Amino acid sequence: MQRRLAAFAAARDWGPYHTPKNLTSALSVEAAELVEIFQWLTPEQSAHVMEDPDFAHRVRDEVADVLAYLLQFCEVLGVDALEALADKIDRNEQRYPVGARGPAAPGRIKSTPAAAGSSADGSSHTDGHSAE
Repeated sequence: MQRRLAAFAAARDWGPYHTPKNLTSALSVEAAELVEIFQWLTPEQSAHVMEDPDFAHRVRDEVADVLAYLLQFCEVLGVDALEALADKIDRNEQRYPVGARGPAAPGRIKSTPAAAGSSADGSSHTDGHSAE
């Protein structure tokens, strides 16, 4: 798929536009379009979205767009997406062992602003939880 996307872009002379900055911007836009589909659905409705042909079509198209831009980004930077994913899973297995409880567990709500990543000046930062 990565080679097919690269050939598609090359045949249209899109290479100059496929910079890491542009591809990450496009990826963000497409991810937001996927979020938009679910924006006003209840959790129950979202769990059954693929049962509606119109919603299912939209979801599949946006998933394809997100994946296409991610693969093109990986192609431009020479990132092996599956290797990167395998490495991340390995790290997460170490970081979050089975049965672990406590503040480091994903999804745990922090009790204070400082614990949640806010600094004294009011700015915030993340604690590294992403797609885990």
